[in-house]
Amino acid sequence: KDSGFLLYLLCLSRQYTRQRIWAQNPESLRTARNDCTKTDRGISRTRSTFAGVARYRYVATMVLALFDQMMVKLKANDKAHVAFCVSGIIGCLVCYGVLQERIMQEPFGGERFSYSLLLVLCNRVVTVIVAAGLLVANGQELAPVAPPQAYAAVSVSNVVATFCQYEALKHVSFPVQTLGKCAKMIPVMIWGSVIMRKKYNSKDYGVAAAVTLGCSLFIMTGEVTSKHAGSNSSMFGVMLMMGYLAFDGFTSTFQDKLFKGYQMTIFNQIMYVQAFSAGFSTLGLISAGQLGDAISFVMRHPDALGSILTLSAAATIGQLFISHTIKTYGALLFATVMTTRQFISILLSCILFAHPLSLGQWVGTVVVFGALYYKTLSKKAESSGEHNPAKTLASDTELGEKEPLVGGVDGTK
Repeated sequence: KDSGFLLYLLCLSRQYTRQRIWAQNPESLRTARNDCTKTDRGISRTRSTFAGVARYRYVATMVLALFDQMMVKLKANDKAHVAFCVSGIIGCLVCYGVLQERIMQEPFGGERFSYSLLLVLCNRVVTVIVAAGLLVANGQELAPVAPPQAYAAVSVSNVVATFCQYEALKHVSFPVQTLGKCAKMIPVMIWGSVIMRKKYNSKDYGVAAAVTLGCSLFIMTGEVTSKHAGSNSSMFGVMLMMGYLAFDGFTSTFQDKLFKGYQMTIFNQIMYVQAFSAGFSTLGLISAGQLGDAISFVMRHPDALGSILTLSAAATIGQLFISHTIKTYGALLFATVMTTRQFISILLSCILFAHPLSLGQWVGTVVVFGALYYKTLSKKAESSGEHNPAKTLASDTELGEKEPLVGGVDGTK
């Protein structure tokens, strides 16, 4: 209605201007006609713009309606729904892992990408946009609920952990990085004991010891250095992975403490933590003098920008699948899917990027994933015996299995 009234006023203004100019100076009629022609063109463009917006709104409404119908049909068939959730998580996060290795280890036109903070920045910007859109679509509160310093504190450790993860790929192979992430439960248990005063049973410590043993066996019995790294840089890569585990475990634990007592939705938490992360990443790029070089790199290599945006989209969509899966089926199914996804990522990396593993490394891999599957199956048995899914979910969250959306993009970072 407002746009129609505006067009009506423009038409009246055009007619009044023409009559007034003709009465005062007939010789200026040609100029008046030219001005009116420009006005007509402006009105035509305005009409086209409104029509375009209406078309896009109609298409978006139709897409959402079709998606809702598809989800209703999927939920009616439990097996199909589980398959949808599992394939969504594995597909998105395996794609994320492949692109991560492609960006950080393979050259673009003879140049290597070395701006890890730009990758962090793009991830966070995409996540903020999606989280804000979901808040608006669901009619939820956009204003911050917790104090800004709470969001910022979690964000700092989040950015440092993600930076360490990407930088490690310059020095160690992707299988080493992925297997190292499986040891996340160890720093989570340490930080949980120190910060939250949590206590863990002997089974948890046994699984942590098995994971540590498997990771150590993997590192000591074969090649772990990245293909393009120097011969002496593998230790630095391992140190970066230890930094990642420490800060990521701190993020998972500290956010529980900081946000405890605040009634906020998960998307509100995501939006503001990741917004602070985007700001800190930008400051990091500027302070390191890399912002201009990073922009210049993606301008020279559009395929690099395409890979970065695809990686960010895959990570964000994967997080939506993770959130939906945990909400619908709980942490047990999610933990099993994530363990399987990590194993598939290692196999796919060995095939696509030629990472031959020694016999000792395969043994270490089996030890790590065997321990993780044992933990998941034992939790399932406990849940079946106690009929208390909430308790199982809380336990998995404490050990870092329920990867916080704030904490990562690949189910971790």
